[in-house]
Amino acid sequence: MEGFFNVKTTEEVLEILDGFGPVGQEQVELLEGLDRVLSEDLASPEDLPSFNRSSMDGYAVRARDTFGASESLPALLEVAGEIPMGQAPAMELAPGKAIRIATGGMLPKGADAVVMIEYCHPLDATTIEVTRSVSPFENVIAAGDDIRKGQVVLRRGHRLRPQDLGILAGLGISKISVYSRPRVAIISTGDEVVDIHTRPGPAQVRDINRYTLSAFCRSLGAEPVCLGLCKDDFQQMRSKVEKGLDLAHTVWISGGSSVGTRDLTLKVLESFRGFQLLVHGVSVSPGKPTIIGTIQEKPIVGLPGHVSSALVVAHIFMERLLLNLRGEKRSVPQKGRAVEARISRNVESAPGRDDYIRVKLIHGAEGLVAEPLFG
Repeated sequence: MEGFFNVKTTEEVLEILDGFGPVGQEQVELLEGLDRVLSEDLASPEDLPSFNRSSMDGYAVRARDTFGASESLPALLEVAGEIPMGQAPAMELAPGKAIRIATGGMLPKGADAVVMIEYCHPLDATTIEVTRSVSPFENVIAAGDDIRKGQVVLRRGHRLRPQDLGILAGLGISKISVYSRPRVAIISTGDEVVDIHTRPGPAQVRDINRYTLSAFCRSLGAEPVCLGLCKDDFQQMRSKVEKGLDLAHTVWISGGSSVGTRDLTLKVLESFRGFQLLVHGVSVSPGKPTIIGTIQEKPIVGLPGHVSSALVVAHIFMERLLLNLRGEKRSVPQKGRAVEARISRNVESAPGRDDYIRVKLIHGAEGLVAEPLFG
């Protein structure tokens, strides 16, 4: 076993985490699909739209009947009727005629364009003059213009957004195959940690990490399984980890990787058959004493007990782990955004270490200023 603080770089740890894959897949109803990740490519079962439809209010026409039309020399067309919304046209458009149509209406046979209502002026009850020519398929959404039958609409690994659900609804796809949500067992360790409903005594603190880490998991589409508090006791910690392995896809031990308790945590993990230590210290600050290993091919993580350190490690590394476990491709940043700011003071950094400084952003005269928050 490698010695403690034989640290790995951020890139090395992320590469290790990329070795973990999706935890399973299932079928869900479309209404339950928001933020779920597709486990297979989705191909369209039909053309969308399935018919030629108007993209404007106006008149369905034969484009050639309008060629050369202008305000000084309009084309005269006979109005042959109107197309009701939601119904297929009962008539075929003959040369020299026009049929009133609304946005979204189905073009009749014989029509290949739509003249906007603004360029059509009635002369009498049955005749309009068209003051602008249109080209074939102008103001028309042709069958299959949006999506062709058999076309891959959404790829495996894509996280579903509201607009994606709309596309699938338009194609009549009511059930989708998605990756299962990762379940994360969260264990808070330490003799000094008490439940939030308990008034802390001298040298005691409330269990904060249970709530911050649970919320972090939910924000990334994972399901936290909170296993409660654990004293710095070998058998109690081992029982908690064993329960976590039964209930979840990954186990996170908060507080068990600090200097005071790291030996106990490692002894507990090493007592499981097949335990493999992957990471034993990371070259980041805060969060250096982070442990990552596997039991039964499930990732086991020892997070720092300090609240800020645990969250920093979660954002740097656990986000990548959860995205891999839920099968999501990382084509774009998952959440938040990057901004440029000028730091308000110098911050020392040790060579070969990545420092993650919590800051407060302030709008200054020359742009954003990042004011470091220590403690």
